[in-house]
Amino acid sequence: MALAHGTRLVVSRSGRRPPFICLVLLVITTGLGLLPAIGAPVIASEVMTSVTPMKLSVLVYNIEYGGDKSTDKVIRQVSADIVGVLESYNRLPEIARKTGYPYYNVGLQLLSKYPILEPSGAEGLYSFIEVRPGYVIAFFNTHLDYVKYGPSRLAKGVPVAQVVASENEVRTDSIKILTPDVRKLINSGHPVYLTGDLNAPSSLDYTKATVGTRPGITTAMRWPVSDELAKAGLRDTYREVHPNPVTVPGITMVDPDFEKGGVGDRIDYIYAGGPSRTLSSTVIGETGGPDVGTGFNEWTSDHRAVLSTFRVTPVPLTTTVALDRRMLNQGDALNVRYYAPGSTATSIVVVPEGAAKSEAIFTMATTESGSTSFSTAALPPDGYDIVLLSGAGAELARNSFWVRSTKSAVELKSGKEIYQVGEAIDISWRDGPANRWDWIGVYRANAANPNKDDYLLWGYTGGHESGALPPQVFGSMTLDSRSAGKPWPLPAGSYRIHYLLTDQYKSAGFHDIEIVK
Repeated sequence: MALAHGTRLVVSRSGRRPPFICLVLLVITTGLGLLPAIGAPVIASEVMTSVTPMKLSVLVYNIEYGGDKSTDKVIRQVSADIVGVLESYNRLPEIARKTGYPYYNVGLQLLSKYPILEPSGAEGLYSFIEVRPGYVIAFFNTHLDYVKYGPSRLAKGVPVAQVVASENEVRTDSIKILTPDVRKLINSGHPVYLTGDLNAPSSLDYTKATVGTRPGITTAMRWPVSDELAKAGLRDTYREVHPNPVTVPGITMVDPDFEKGGVGDRIDYIYAGGPSRTLSSTVIGETGGPDVGTGFNEWTSDHRAVLSTFRVTPVPLTTTVALDRRMLNQGDALNVRYYAPGSTATSIVVVPEGAAKSEAIFTMATTESGSTSFSTAALPPDGYDIVLLSGAGAELARNSFWVRSTKSAVELKSGKEIYQVGEAIDISWRDGPANRWDWIGVYRANAANPNKDDYLLWGYTGGHESGALPPQVFGSMTLDSRSAGKPWPLPAGSYRIHYLLTDQYKSAGFHDIEIVK
């Protein structure tokens, strides 16, 4: 999707809505014994008393707009232990089935051969992967905004200082959402991995030695996203194995706009931190492609992938109530993994989001460590907290999840129905599908078919942070002179504002406004 460059949005980041007042009765589904009744937890395997290093393989792969059978084949044949999948959107469950992965997480865009846990405190930004029973690694997967792509701007003669400023605005501020947790986890001894399409080169590639070695690199340059990750304690695993960017550029993307000024850049990465050692790293791509270590005759993505292998020592799981996902459709089963070492008599309560334990909707008895599942069929669409309590009733850990309606359409609103020319337009929505890279597009009312007509102003529902923040079912945006697209101001007339899905052109709802002189 060739969206226009440049956007600055006012986006609601609130994860809260007013909790409902009445308590509801939870209906537990026990069909075929898959979902146990309250008070009958399924105990996990015995926690190991010691752990030794293990080999782990990680793949990062932007499959382009949901991928196809050829990208499925790549994932299946590479068969990495964990895959950070970019642009998988809601096709990820299908990809998991077709590639043989038993675990997936749509919000985090992950495939895994091991259980994926969203732990207490992660707030949808990262997961623990339980690579051995009771032992985990931490895993981030992100996709930074592509607008104001730095190498293209350099090729057009934009001064370096301006390029750095736009990098900070569009991408560095987004990666800084993740780096505090990266530091915290590394400092606590966790092995940490971060995969992503960062849409930015690395400072390790734009060095004095590489200036002039290929079109587009005319000066040594510090790229702030890579520097921010290095400051957080992460290692660029491809450059660990291939330290010379002159002889092994490792290019993963040739941007169409950039071809006039260069040959592409390395923008897809696997970073590692904490107790792990990088054993190998290679580019996966088209047969015969430059620096491609494993080639495929049919390659349909606009990105090459990267595969790294590690020797890693996982760490024990600490007190947590972890979820397999935090965004569910009403009626889905929520799978819960809880761990409270030293607390043999525990309980789990579910409360409205942000509420005290005394407002419990229901309670289930648990033990020190285990897992359970329950249906969300009787929970009205809203936000909830799940709280792990000690036998004495003290709160040990808390996590949050959201139940979204499968029947309600997106409700899109504006602050008012009629705006003056040049007046900022405030848009809000609720009951959205909560996909990464959903977006708002403004169309002329007489040319408002997204499949054939051109949008005017636009913006991602999560702003520049859409690839870093967990998606939400509600939010807000201000369209004004800083927004992407044109013209601004919109001339007097009738307009239709669409909520569009996953960086493409399928509308999930619309709202009409008038602009007058």
